[in-house]
Amino acid sequence: MAFRDLSGAVDFAHLEAYTLNDVGIIEEVLTLFGQQADIWSPLLDVSHAGWRDAAHTLKGAAAGIGANALAAAAEAAERGDNDGAAGRLLKVRDALDAALMDVAAYLHGLRLRALKAQ
Repeated sequence: MAFRDLSGAVDFAHLEAYTLNDVGIIEEVLTLFGQQADIWSPLLDVSHAGWRDAAHTLKGAAAGIGANALAAAAEAAERGDNDGAAGRLLKVRDALDAALMDVAAYLHGLRLRALKAQ
């Protein structure tokens, strides 16, 4: 995986501008995003009472890194009624998977670039 494997699920130009392209900060923010995903993704199920809180938290985390489709899906899940929640949460999980794949590819690309610079 490397930059060439990016799908567009995350707008890294947004993150780079927000962090003034500081690679250390970018890596820290993306690592924190991954940790948030690990914590909250198991709650993205209507059988869990905290699914709205999980969607809300992921919405903010996604917006912070430029994962706009994930942020939108999480917002739709959070605001929607209970009847369609399962389908909306499936969209959140799919968007989260796509964002995490892009994050992994981006971080891998950063590390490859750092190795080549040595």
